[in-house]
Amino acid sequence: MAQSPTKRGKNEPEPRPIIIKKIIEEGHGGHHGGAWKVAYADFVTAMMAFFLLMWILGATTEKQRKGIADYFTPTMVQMREKSAGSNGLFGGESIVDKDNYPHRAAQTGSKSITIPKDASGGEKEGGSAIRNKDRVAFQKLKMMLQAKMAANPKLAQMMKNVRMVETREGLRIDLVDQADFAMFRSGTDQLSPEALSLMKQVAEVSNFTDNSVIVRGHTDAMPYSKGRTVNNWTLSAARAEATRRALADNGVANSRFARIEGVADREPYLPDDPYDPRNRRMSITLAWSGDNPGFAGAAPRGPVDLMAGSGANDPTAMPAEAMAQMAAAKKH
Repeated sequence: MAQSPTKRGKNEPEPRPIIIKKIIEEGHGGHHGGAWKVAYADFVTAMMAFFLLMWILGATTEKQRKGIADYFTPTMVQMREKSAGSNGLFGGESIVDKDNYPHRAAQTGSKSITIPKDASGGEKEGGSAIRNKDRVAFQKLKMMLQAKMAANPKLAQMMKNVRMVETREGLRIDLVDQADFAMFRSGTDQLSPEALSLMKQVAEVSNFTDNSVIVRGHTDAMPYSKGRTVNNWTLSAARAEATRRALADNGVANSRFARIEGVADREPYLPDDPYDPRNRRMSITLAWSGDNPGFAGAAPRGPVDLMAGSGANDPTAMPAEAMAQMAAAKKH
């Protein structure tokens, strides 16, 4: 039987309540905790990596550093030695130094030459001899252009913007934009004074042969704002025509021009970065002797080094004349 609470007297004060205070001591997790050790360990690791990098830069040669860089770019390793062009006549080399390429080691590929064949399927008689003759002439043109540019201090600074490479269509001379240099005024087909001087040298060198000439304009992938009638197709075609006029004004006969094309951004120099300014360029190709470059099916479209493994194997080039006809048809 439960005991009833003790009764207190009438004047007896009320008993004090019993208060139990429980204190839980915390560990040293506050500012005395171990979180700072993690941050300090990260800092020490970063400093170790930094000093290791400094040591490598000071203890290795340029060739060894390039090898280390290749190790960390495995997607480029397999064909790095043949990068930035084909392994043909010039192997993708700049007229000065391959380290000065505007698109350094961006393109890969191997050259494939289509040998003329007769009806029996054999090699066409004299075909190889003609090609070899062209190759000798192209090599001389390369040396001449190099000498002309080196003799002019202003043009010598633009040597890194010029690239010569053998393709399935012939000898292609690429005049490439960079962040600090543009062949044309932005959004127009007006050649800059420096570009006009460069075109003059290219025209003078080209006049030492009678090979047909193909001019192809390229742009980057930067789109125009909506509502404008111009686009990268019309701009690339207009710039190709402006290049043709510049070459013609400097002595290249009109009868030598086989095709004037604008391909917009369909054949980029840097497929991984279509907005890079180096994708803006003019390609001037001296066609192989004996070919019919005026017929679109006479030779595979585009250079070898841009086709291999870049996804640009089917460029939809549009000649300038065809684009003009389409524009006229839309107006009517």
